[in-house]
Amino acid sequence: MSEPGFDRRAMPRHCQEQVWTAADGWPIRRVDWPVPAEPRGSILFAPGRGDCLEKYLETLEGWWARGWAVTAIDWRGQALSGRLGRDATSGHVEDFAIWVDDLAAFWRQWAATRPGPRVLAAHSMGGHIALRSLAEGRVDPDALVLSAPMLGFLPDWMPRWAFRLAAAIMCTIGDPLRPAWKSNEKPQAGRLERAHLLTHDGARYADELAWREQRPELAMGPATWGWLRAAVASTQRIDRAEVLGRVTTPVFLAATRADALVSPAAILRAAQWLPRGELLAFGPEARHELLREIDPIRDRLLQAIDDFLDRVAPARN
Repeated sequence: MSEPGFDRRAMPRHCQEQVWTAADGWPIRRVDWPVPAEPRGSILFAPGRGDCLEKYLETLEGWWARGWAVTAIDWRGQALSGRLGRDATSGHVEDFAIWVDDLAAFWRQWAATRPGPRVLAAHSMGGHIALRSLAEGRVDPDALVLSAPMLGFLPDWMPRWAFRLAAAIMCTIGDPLRPAWKSNEKPQAGRLERAHLLTHDGARYADELAWREQRPELAMGPATWGWLRAAVASTQRIDRAEVLGRVTTPVFLAATRADALVSPAAILRAAQWLPRGELLAFGPEARHELLREIDPIRDRLLQAIDDFLDRVAPARN
């Protein structure tokens, strides 16, 4: 499902980049594709930690070409939505509730102006925020699509209390706004290793580097210890059967058992607890950024998403 002739390193001319202002005045970047003349429905997409929406233009353009009205946003404190840390690259947030509030407010305004059915789609950390927002009744999509959602941390064998304790200790003995590790995605991961954590597709990985050269302000570095403390607390709110068991919305989850950034076991638990959860699980043939994988993986995923949406959120005539 690669889009023939699509330039992944240029913003499509038919897209509109603009700023949405949160209730407290914080500017959040959004990109909108034109609403098709006969829309299939609408999709709102949110990326992961340290991400920028430019990385997913190919996927978003593909959905638009198939009739969806598409919008993508950057999270507060990331990419072109400013920073919350002490420097220009650290990824920080005091509480994930800040992002839940942003998403809920944006969703209300966006959904009021977009044709249904309305779908919320997100990757990694964005997937966690989207699922938490749904579980807490803050958004009401007709369907939810999650790519490698950050629902737990690695290693899987470490108990949840140990993650919480470690983050609390590090925030107590030092500045919570200091970086928790040295590189972007994972402690001690250099450029080559980072590529191997994310995708088998070298050209798609290079797209991100090209975008950072075009727009240096997109660059993101490691998360802070404060972010990690907030992330652990937030995941523990929803990594529970009694929470996800109350979600009646259809939820599609895609995961890879070879994920080295988020917990595959946590995604599997969520798929089992969600009453209308559906899981597509890959093995070592796929890495964390499933929407930017080699074509056989990516095509299989996009077809599964299309099939899922055709079943649970059919077009309204």
